[in-house]
Amino acid sequence: MEQLADKGIDKYEIIRELGRGATSIVYLAHDTFNEREVAIKVFKHEILSDPQHGSIYRKLIANEASLAGRLNHPHIVGIYDALLGQDEGYIVMEYVQGETLEKYCQTEHLLPVDTVVEIIFKCALALDFASRNGVIHRDIKPANIMICQGGDIKIADFGAAVLLKNDETQMTGVGSPAYMSPEQIKNDRLTHQTDIYSLGVVMYKLLTGRLPFEAASNYGLAHKILNEEPPGIRTHRPSLSVRLSDVVTKAMRRDLTERHANWQEFTKDLSTIAALDLPKEVNSETQKFNMLKSLPFFQDFSEIELWEVLRISIWGRVPSGTFLVNEGNKGNYFFIIADGKVRVMKGSKSLSTLGKGHCFGEMCYIRQGALTRTATIVADTPVTLFKIKADSLRKASENCQLSFNRSFMNILVDRLAQATSDLATIY
Repeated sequence: MEQLADKGIDKYEIIRELGRGATSIVYLAHDTFNEREVAIKVFKHEILSDPQHGSIYRKLIANEASLAGRLNHPHIVGIYDALLGQDEGYIVMEYVQGETLEKYCQTEHLLPVDTVVEIIFKCALALDFASRNGVIHRDIKPANIMICQGGDIKIADFGAAVLLKNDETQMTGVGSPAYMSPEQIKNDRLTHQTDIYSLGVVMYKLLTGRLPFEAASNYGLAHKILNEEPPGIRTHRPSLSVRLSDVVTKAMRRDLTERHANWQEFTKDLSTIAALDLPKEVNSETQKFNMLKSLPFFQDFSEIELWEVLRISIWGRVPSGTFLVNEGNKGNYFFIIADGKVRVMKGSKSLSTLGKGHCFGEMCYIRQGALTRTATIVADTPVTLFKIKADSLRKASENCQLSFNRSFMNILVDRLAQATSDLATIY
């Protein structure tokens, strides 16, 4: 099939080769049906027909192909299409412009600590989503995590994944030895905690440029993973915080009862690091995501929808006394308050105060057009807030728009009830 790739594969027009490895060649292609660029991993004929290992490779390919359309998450490389025949096989994936994290595991190229925490946080959310959909990756390593040109993160290569609802016995000996959990080395039954361990090792490597265990052979490496405690990250980099070291150590505990029990526990620990060790300005996506998740306005939004909100919103922090909306001006965007209070003014009269989680200016979206503002909004305290253009929200996914509509409806009902109560006190 790799010879045919020069001419095209089914509905995909080959643009150029992106890279090749021992088992496959990856091409950039144009999907003529959906009008988008995709990456196509074409597996080599000799791999599929290999008498000794062919069945294992075919199982791995089938595994990844079975996930087509199943793991739709902003931090997972999408799988769109697949074919696995007797003599040919390919997988069509989301085209990600970027590079793997391998470069940033070298001591001379280490990323800032806050960037590492944010990367691991996003990976944890993605792997939590996968596990809730019955999938354990089981080959988490820097080479399988992409950092996009815009700085976003995508987890790739689910070929080694365990499908929890599959009754077949899981394959053994699959994964990267340095990142394998003790239970994976022992061929025990795997759960989401094996991915927590592997992600802990990735975090260790990103922070120190070193692996927790090193040995001259895979046998020696396995012995250390099963029997020894790794040196803490502060052994290699004393400037790192004790709290950060504790979180990495807990993720890599040999004893499952001492390791993070679930992804929620792990992300909570990462959030604590973000709150304590990172700059106080709200400039990391991890902090923004956690602020969104804590607001009542977004309580019914899924994690995927929250990431979508982050992509279409513009964040800022303004001092007390800042005029955010001026009566009589036209506007096509609305605001949501993440922290602080604002005052609603009509002329020189103060009407009300809005605080954390409240929105204003939303009628431009509800009425579908730029509207003349009927009140002035001024910051009563220092305020952290974000604005969303009505047009941007209208271009968002249907699920995201529906979630906004529900929240807007709840707010309008509450305001109507409050207005009715206020009128009753007057009359």
